[in-house]
Amino acid sequence: MGNCCAVPKTSETEEKKRGKNKPNPFSVDYGHHGNGHKSYVLDNPTGTDIEATYELGRELGRGEFGVTYLSTDKVSGEVYACKSISKKKLRTRVDIEDVRREVEIMKHLPKHPNIVTLKDTYEDDNAVHIVMELCEGGELFDRIVARGHYTERAAAAVTRTIVEVIQMCHKHGVMHRDLKPENFLFENKKETAPLKAIDFGLSVFFKPGERFNEIVGSPYYMAPEVLKRDYGPEVDVWSAGVILYILLCGVPPFWAETEQGVAQAIIRSVVNFKRDPWPKVSDNAKDLVKKMLNPDPSQRLTAQEVLDHPWIQNAKKAPNVSLGETVKARLKQFSMMNKLKKRALRVIAEHLTVDEVAGIKEGFQLMDISNKGKIDVNELRVGLQKLGHQIPESDVQILMDVGDVDKDGFLDYGEFVAISVHLRKMANEEHLKKAFDFFDRNQNGYIEIEELREALDDEIETNSEEVINAIMQDVDTDKDGRISYDEFSTMMKAGTDWRKASRQYSRERYNSLSLKLMKDGSLQS
Repeated sequence: MGNCCAVPKTSETEEKKRGKNKPNPFSVDYGHHGNGHKSYVLDNPTGTDIEATYELGRELGRGEFGVTYLSTDKVSGEVYACKSISKKKLRTRVDIEDVRREVEIMKHLPKHPNIVTLKDTYEDDNAVHIVMELCEGGELFDRIVARGHYTERAAAAVTRTIVEVIQMCHKHGVMHRDLKPENFLFENKKETAPLKAIDFGLSVFFKPGERFNEIVGSPYYMAPEVLKRDYGPEVDVWSAGVILYILLCGVPPFWAETEQGVAQAIIRSVVNFKRDPWPKVSDNAKDLVKKMLNPDPSQRLTAQEVLDHPWIQNAKKAPNVSLGETVKARLKQFSMMNKLKKRALRVIAEHLTVDEVAGIKEGFQLMDISNKGKIDVNELRVGLQKLGHQIPESDVQILMDVGDVDKDGFLDYGEFVAISVHLRKMANEEHLKKAFDFFDRNQNGYIEIEELREALDDEIETNSEEVINAIMQDVDTDKDGRISYDEFSTMMKAGTDWRKASRQYSRERYNSLSLKLMKDGSLQS
């Protein structure tokens, strides 16, 4: 993902000649371990040498920032999950602060049966290692579709667990900000295994009455006030309401073909209770969904009020009648589509270079030499030249005119973000093309059903042929029985999580989107 703040590749000698060495966040000494070793991220890690205590085994998962390994305590033999975050991938101070805060939050939250436990933290010159409780029971949706039938009673039990996690977080001054089914895993394969929240990477500490304006999270689950850039902990209840809606009918309540369409659907907040199976869902369940998805956060139920709701209070008496094969099939398809996108994300992440890294915020601060929180056309021109962008004078003015939404002659940070996204659009397409080529094994310009099956081979059961066919049906919009690059690109951009390849990119993208929505009148603060 190209970046308007990324410095083009040059040799070390050339950089020294120019005196333009990009600041490395790790050139700053953030503190020291007791043994004098520099600690650039964590304040008080358990130690510096993880392999003295743990044996790192097979890979469990991979993201943009690092890899999660099975880790075994060399003394006790107990197994854990170790998330090893490469320091080279922590590209900006924002990334560093995110990791540090994630660890602080996990340490701060008391032990809870439905929150993954932090065991140890290590930091060496190359990586930060976070050792956590191992959850091997699979994702929430996968467990649901593996069952013979799925009922309101099961949905109520899951909802209670999720909202109890929210209640615990809020009670201790933590807003999660990224609640979604993928962030809940079962501890083990047993039917009675507890469901656990596993990812606090976008969570923040908050104080009563404190408001936030940073746009983070995952599109389907984002509350309307997040897009309006004025929110508090009520956003977590909204996200849980979205999950509940999906649990009961198999599809998200706010959906569209484009990210802007998803955002506009969220702002409208019209919840559909007409499609199957809603006519046979109990009135109590629908009442709770409505109250959790109230677009007015001041009227939305709190976590405690959700737990006090009759449908949750009487969860064991909720209908135990199957919601039908349609719901189960939708949930399976929804889960598999996310897995396909994640597979593409891994390919994209592998092609990102260290030079595609610097945060847009840092670029803005670099250009804002007068430190007034906005830049004029001259500062934009000089700043772009400093960052290696050879843009003609006429194009700089065009960029300025397009970006200056409020027409005050300056770009504030939000307006600057929109320009940044524009400048790196090509690079995003290049990365998407590489992901498409990875799936298109025979290089004929299409992803065929056999290639799709092969891509998801280790994610599906042998009896999931109907899921593969359903994904093909959804993505293959011209119905020629194969997926073209344009169809693949549309799928990847349709309200998905692929932008989370970079937390910073996710934030910037949605800042840009909120500007578009304000411009077309969808967002009214």
